[in-house]
Amino acid sequence: MTDAEKPERTDDGHHIIVGGRRWRATDPSIPEKLRQELVDELMAARRAVKASEPDARSRVHDAKTALGERGAPWWEEPSDAEFAERAAATIRALTRKRVESSICPSDVARAIGGDAWRARMADVRRVTGELAARGDVVVTQKGEPVQIAETRGPMRISRQSGPSAPGDPDRRAVTARSPGTARLRA
Repeated sequence: MTDAEKPERTDDGHHIIVGGRRWRATDPSIPEKLRQELVDELMAARRAVKASEPDARSRVHDAKTALGERGAPWWEEPSDAEFAERAAATIRALTRKRVESSICPSDVARAIGGDAWRARMADVRRVTGELAARGDVVVTQKGEPVQIAETRGPMRISRQSGPSAPGDPDRRAVTARSPGTARLRA
């Protein structure tokens, strides 16, 4: 996007102005690659809203929260609960975007922690553990599911596979197509 195409911003940079209305701007500390993934998920979720998919609005909300456009203002220090809300939304949005793979907890910390992302790793692990305990995500190490509280070192986070998991209206159910094959149902 060229400078001429970018929307007008307020003097403090916290909001963009579109059609005379102020909208919260995306958190500028999100690394470009992660920002683009979150924007891609947001656009896919908006298309899902148009197609009347049942989980679409929660997907839009998660992507906008992950981008810092909803929830606690990104320019203010979040409370523990506000950080947890944004971290959970970021995990859900990125794992939806990378449905065929997994994410690293550091991706989440980088997306919401700015330059001090390393200091947020313990918080991201805690939120990941809560999501895993609810069955929303699976934590793996060397490709094997693990309990996050008992794990040290590198790990990955992926969407829960199989039928709908509790607490996540976006879970895609696997339905039998024919013997030996499966199809994802949105």
